[in-house]
Amino acid sequence: MANLLRAAATWGLFPWRGYCSRGTQGELSKGFVEALKAVVGSSHVSTAVAVRQQHGHDESMHRCQPPDAVVWPQNVEQVSQLAALCYSQGVPIIPFGTGTGLEGGVCAVQGGVCINLTHMDKILELNREDFSVVVEPGVTHKALNTHLRDSGLWFPVDPGADASLCGMVATGASGTNAVRYGTMRENVLNLEVVLPGGELLHTAGLGRHFRKSAAGYNLTGLFVGSEGTLGLITAATLRLHPAPEATVVATCAFPSVQAAVDSTVHILQAAVPVARIEFLDDVTMDACNKHSQLNCSVAPTLFLEFHGSEQVLAEQLQRAEEITQDNGAFHFSSAKEAEERSRLWAARHSAWYAVLALRPGYKGYSTDVCVPISRLPEILVQTKEDLKAQGLTGAILGHVGDGNFHCLLLVDPEDPEELHRVMAFSELLGRRALALHGTCTGEHGIGLGKRQLLQEENSSASAQNCRGLACLPLGLSLAAAGGQLP
Repeated sequence: MANLLRAAATWGLFPWRGYCSRGTQGELSKGFVEALKAVVGSSHVSTAVAVRQQHGHDESMHRCQPPDAVVWPQNVEQVSQLAALCYSQGVPIIPFGTGTGLEGGVCAVQGGVCINLTHMDKILELNREDFSVVVEPGVTHKALNTHLRDSGLWFPVDPGADASLCGMVATGASGTNAVRYGTMRENVLNLEVVLPGGELLHTAGLGRHFRKSAAGYNLTGLFVGSEGTLGLITAATLRLHPAPEATVVATCAFPSVQAAVDSTVHILQAAVPVARIEFLDDVTMDACNKHSQLNCSVAPTLFLEFHGSEQVLAEQLQRAEEITQDNGAFHFSSAKEAEERSRLWAARHSAWYAVLALRPGYKGYSTDVCVPISRLPEILVQTKEDLKAQGLTGAILGHVGDGNFHCLLLVDPEDPEELHRVMAFSELLGRRALALHGTCTGEHGIGLGKRQLLQEENSSASAQNCRGLACLPLGLSLAAAGGQLP
């Protein structure tokens, strides 16, 4: 590595020298590509067009912007060397995991090197008594829970997509279980991070996995949700939870959006310890019925899940049924068998693809916001009206137990006027959430699509800082190592 850095010094330490002029995407020099190969091996570096295009987009509608090279490090030492090499030449770095984000976070807006971390896929340490686990960035949510199946523990943050866990850290992911178990912010104990210059940082100290601390700055929290702008997360120490003794799922339909959301608020106010409470509007339910062969009412619907002992579950289920019926619910049903529970949640997690199937050939655009729960009925009803007023085909669903919901919009890729209306709707929704003292995104992150809304969300002083981040002074691209579907 010393030889590589000496070679880099001969190129000069000024940003972009030996690469391309500032702000203009160009090809990496042959010497730089050879230096990358010297770090990770020739077989783990690619400049092929197809490979670069594969890494230049996520699940969003943002235009593919490929990097100039893709590398696959095998360990943290190689990540550190790659970061130092790129930083010395001002070459942007784009961390990449599963590519399931929804805001264009992996687009290489200034070219650069995409560091694909999926080959680092080991579960490094499991501490059953301390309820913690250490994972590399290539480990996904599903892979971890498969590994934990016989341990009596599980990791409950479920983003829908089988995202990489370190990518979920980078985007501040959450999901259907957040109402009871919290988001990634509440479930990350420590991070190993390679900083832009190649330095290695352990945000809570090497090997530490305590539950709480009053010792100085919360560096771990700083990196959760940083979307690749501050460093490359190469290991995460995560908080685990006891697997529930028993689980029951319930569904119920409502005559209106208002009635469904009012029930959500009333269930939470009654302190019913619901583990999941998901809202699906009539459009979503119609799509799920067709896509997943369900036979549910085509009406605003709540999916609920409860965890605990058999006796406790019976009480929780009865109380939830009483509350929902007071709000006009009908077709209240429950499922205790694992097969039926899995079928219902599989349909919920496939809602993105179910909605896309409503109009073959159309593209999907997804956006999300989060508001205080007391304002949730107001914004959901308004959003439904906005969709009709704009003449857009869209579905509304989300994790209403914590005030977060998504809009899935279908767009004709050959109709620029419709795309314009979709983007205008998305901006209106974000600003409506801000006006109700909410946030422009509860899960998806900022990526490329919500940078302006982030500036509006923060104070004028913070907005200036955001503009500074957009210029990427540390040499890192605004990119996440993974993401999530609604």
